[in-house]
Amino acid sequence: MSVQSLLCERIAVAKELIKRAEALSKSQKRRIEGGAKLCGKLKAELNFLHKVEAGKVAIKESHLQSTNLTHLQAIVQSAENLEDVVSVLHVFAYEDRFGDKQTLVVDVVANGGHTWVKAIGRKAEALHNIWLGRGQYGDKSVIEQAEDFLQASRQQPVEYSNPHIIFAFYNSVSSPMAERLKEMGISVRGDVVAVNSLVEPSAENQHPSDSDSDEEGPELLHVTRVDRENLVASIAFPTQIRVNVCNRVNLDITTLITYVSALSYGGCHFIFKEKVLTEQAAQERRERVLPQLQEFMEGKELFACQSAVRDFQSILETLGGPGEKERAALLLGRVTVVPDQPSGRALGLVASSKINSRSLAIFGTGDALRAVTMTANSGFVRAAANQGVKFSVFVHQPRALTESKEAVATPLPKSCPPGTAL
Repeated sequence: MSVQSLLCERIAVAKELIKRAEALSKSQKRRIEGGAKLCGKLKAELNFLHKVEAGKVAIKESHLQSTNLTHLQAIVQSAENLEDVVSVLHVFAYEDRFGDKQTLVVDVVANGGHTWVKAIGRKAEALHNIWLGRGQYGDKSVIEQAEDFLQASRQQPVEYSNPHIIFAFYNSVSSPMAERLKEMGISVRGDVVAVNSLVEPSAENQHPSDSDSDEEGPELLHVTRVDRENLVASIAFPTQIRVNVCNRVNLDITTLITYVSALSYGGCHFIFKEKVLTEQAAQERRERVLPQLQEFMEGKELFACQSAVRDFQSILETLGGPGEKERAALLLGRVTVVPDQPSGRALGLVASSKINSRSLAIFGTGDALRAVTMTANSGFVRAAANQGVKFSVFVHQPRALTESKEAVATPLPKSCPPGTAL
């Protein structure tokens, strides 16, 4: 293929990938973090190719074949094949085995964070040679990268389980490398190809001197080379990736209020005197929160700490309407109330405007219980993360108690279906 033909092909691929990357978020349940970054990288590649096309940049054919486009294409393909993708090109901070701070880029984070994918576009031959030490200086083998992924994943638990790691190969992987990755606990996706054993003279003995002529023959090295024609296995992404779901849920005050709020049960057709309540009503008409809470809570053990329940009941007594109080009694009947028992890492947080003693008690107790805390308090979650403490949380939109406010609110025509019963 001529350079011009290859260039045209690369440009067409880049344009198609941009469209597919932009469509990714629409195909997923939530907005994909890093989607704009992925599109930006693809557009940068396209701009570069256009410069080459215009003659502004001179480039060899080999460089065209080894652009970042191959890797970006692998990322897009991986994201398209996985469920519940939450981010692409996500940077995780971790400490290596020497205690030094490092960062790791995970190409695709899927299954709500439970799956990490490294998408690899390089050819099996190059990967195999690097692994055997025949690469260029500074090249990091896939096995070494796998060790980094494992180290980082142990420090980034999701719902108290380490993310499952998949290495997705889009230009094949040698059988010995695939086996080594599996031994390490990493899943492999892609074509697995065989390797052939070859015997070659060592570099030192390829040109023996005359003085060596009477001695034994040159030293022989046993080396392996990838046999791309010999396909051992073709492994697709698993249709269902087993996820260790946490079956314990810790309820924050904001969740308790949202769950019983009249807004969540059809009372969203009002313009309230309070602007924030009117905004929440409009949000509820656009997207109902209760079904999301019910779906997440279904079949799980429900917990709440004493501080959360005490303050919830106090707020309910002051602001709650009769329907909200009735729903609260039914909900609390399903909840196991436990003493405040914040975890050590929660107690280590420095107090701030977003981090107060009540939040520490609630989130810290959930952490000690190894439960996922349901909350609308995203401010606390972010503030804690900024201090290096990431809690396992399910974050939702807030809903206030509004039943007692309906009498002085302006009704709207009903079009929002009422919530289902408790």
